[in-house]
Amino acid sequence: MNGEISVVRRFFTLLEDEQAAEAVALLAPEVVWKNTGMPTISGRRVGGMLLDMQRRNIGFRADLHHIASDGPVVLTERTDYLTYRRWESAFWVCGTLEVHDGLITLWDDHFSPGGFVAASLKGLVGALRR
Repeated sequence: MNGEISVVRRFFTLLEDEQAAEAVALLAPEVVWKNTGMPTISGRRVGGMLLDMQRRNIGFRADLHHIASDGPVVLTERTDYLTYRRWESAFWVCGTLEVHDGLITLWDDHFSPGGFVAASLKGLVGALRR
């Protein structure tokens, strides 16, 4: 496995293990985070958002279905899970990450906004039934 893929796998594992501070250490100071339909976030704000998610007990998990790289570019196909208390949303994500000098400089996630909303509503119904 190459170094870029190792960095990306480690990043997602740290987020899953609620070690946001360690995950943030894998982000370049000028990192850019893009999500479909949401404003682009860059720099220290990215780390701040990840730390805030952990502080608010918003859980994150990712099932990596495929991961491949070409030089500094790492492509992921995964199912992401966001959780809060009894609520869980599971949705498909295709991500492009760039790794330079062992740090993530770009995190660009693509997903279906409609799929995300449907998964979130399904999670709400599930939470209400528990």
